[in-house]
Amino acid sequence: MSTAQKPEVWQRGPVPGIPPLLQPVAHALLQAREEIETLMHDFPTNYLWQKPAGVASVGFHLQHLTGVLDRLFTYAKGESLSETQRTWLASEGKSFESDQPVDDLLNRFHAQVDRALEQLASTDDQTLTEFRGIGRAQLPSTVLGLLFHAAEHTQRHVGQLFVTVRVLLTYPRLDKK
Repeated sequence: MSTAQKPEVWQRGPVPGIPPLLQPVAHALLQAREEIETLMHDFPTNYLWQKPAGVASVGFHLQHLTGVLDRLFTYAKGESLSETQRTWLASEGKSFESDQPVDDLLNRFHAQVDRALEQLASTDDQTLTEFRGIGRAQLPSTVLGLLFHAAEHTQRHVGQLFVTVRVLLTYPRLDKK
C-alpha cells in the first residue's frame, strides 16, 4: 500500500516502544518523514536553492528540519549545543557540494528522525514537566514543551516546504527571482 493510500500515521495506532504521552510527537515526525519523501520524489536539483517570491528555499527547509530537531531534542536532554550544531545552524539555507544534494538532505532528515524516535523511546515520562533551558539565555521550557514544539515546528515547515515545491514545479519562471 502506498503512502497516499495509507491512513495518516496517527491513525495507524501506537508507535512501538514510544511512551504513550509521547505518541503524538512520534506520529507527527513519522508523518513529516512520509510526506517529505513523497513530496521530494524526483525533485529537480536546480530548484533546490531557489526562493520563489522571496520565500525560503526548499534546501533551507530540508536543512532546517534536520537542524531544529537536533537542537530541540538536545535541549530536551538538558544539554547545550555543540560546536557542530552551531555550525549546522549557521549553514542552514546555504548550498553545499554534493552530487545528489536532495538525496543527501533527505537522508540527513531521515537519520535525525530516527535519532529523535530513539530519544523518545528512552524518555522517562516522569521527566516531561522538568525544566529545560533553551540556548545561552536559558529561556524556560520543559522536556514536553521542547518535544511538542519539535513536532509542531516540523509540521509547520513541512507545510511551507509543500507550498514552495508546488510553486516551483507549477510556475518555474518564479525561480529566477
